[in-house]
Amino acid sequence: MNRYSYQAFGLRIASELALPEALASFWQEALEDQEPDVTIVYGDLQQAWNESEIYKSYYAFSEEQFMMHIPDLALFSVQEGMRITVSPYADADENKIRLYLLGTCMGAILLQRRIVPLHGSAIVIHGKAYAIVGESGAGKSTLAAALLQEGYKLLTDDVIALTWRGSDQQIPAVIPAYPQQKLWEQSLDHLGMNAGFYSALYENKFAVPVASRFSNEVTPLGGIVELVKNEELEETTFTRYEGIKGLHVLHTHTFRNFLIPKFGLAQWHFTETAKLCSTVPIYQLQRPSTRMTISDLAERIVLLAGAGRHLSSIAE
Repeated sequence: MNRYSYQAFGLRIASELALPEALASFWQEALEDQEPDVTIVYGDLQQAWNESEIYKSYYAFSEEQFMMHIPDLALFSVQEGMRITVSPYADADENKIRLYLLGTCMGAILLQRRIVPLHGSAIVIHGKAYAIVGESGAGKSTLAAALLQEGYKLLTDDVIALTWRGSDQQIPAVIPAYPQQKLWEQSLDHLGMNAGFYSALYENKFAVPVASRFSNEVTPLGGIVELVKNEELEETTFTRYEGIKGLHVLHTHTFRNFLIPKFGLAQWHFTETAKLCSTVPIYQLQRPSTRMTISDLAERIVLLAGAGRHLSSIAE
């Protein structure tokens, strides 16, 4: 069986499945004495699933294992932050399998490795990363795509892996994922992009490669913006969360946050998000739900980044 080497989320990945979205890596050949951080393999998980206590029809947990069942597609197992096992059903769509591998499975891997994953996109503007979080359908990826069209670079789409840098581990930063976005056909139309040029992931949603607009550098986090749709608004509004309100935002928008208590990580997660609240500004950007306001939203983000850069230069 083939064995591929990749780099994503700052992790060396050895996989029996091809992951064309991820960055190809030659670490295995160059550093033969090093083990991968994460291994992805095929395996038979049916008996383990049948013997598990099922949670909300799709998930199961044991001390060191998280399992997920996607009907007509595959069973997945994530163990100890180091191993993902995939058990595909007959005629399963490999594109969809990779969606779950690089989404929920990788989110579980990050949590098991004590790396906070937020749900959203992160863009590099003026040398800082700006994380755009929000509920599904809020427009996070569309806003990120608009910023890419303005010349800025993508760090990650869907899963934002956060880390700490500096000698005292007090500088929050975003770890790059892989150079691809996932956009609805409506978003492509709004941005003047032809859906016919891209591969469909599932109905009306497409994989959009962004290799030329991707940053592969761990980047200091300049701010977190919660994007919210509001039916009562006619214009966008921009406010900053004060105090502990940011904690609720970070918990709400942690990727697959239902895993936090299941992994016994409640105290760790609280400590990490409280530290983030004390070091990074968190904002709410509300937009009217009745119409697209992407150009206005993008301008707000760029202005925020410019203000942050100005304040940083004063501090220096």
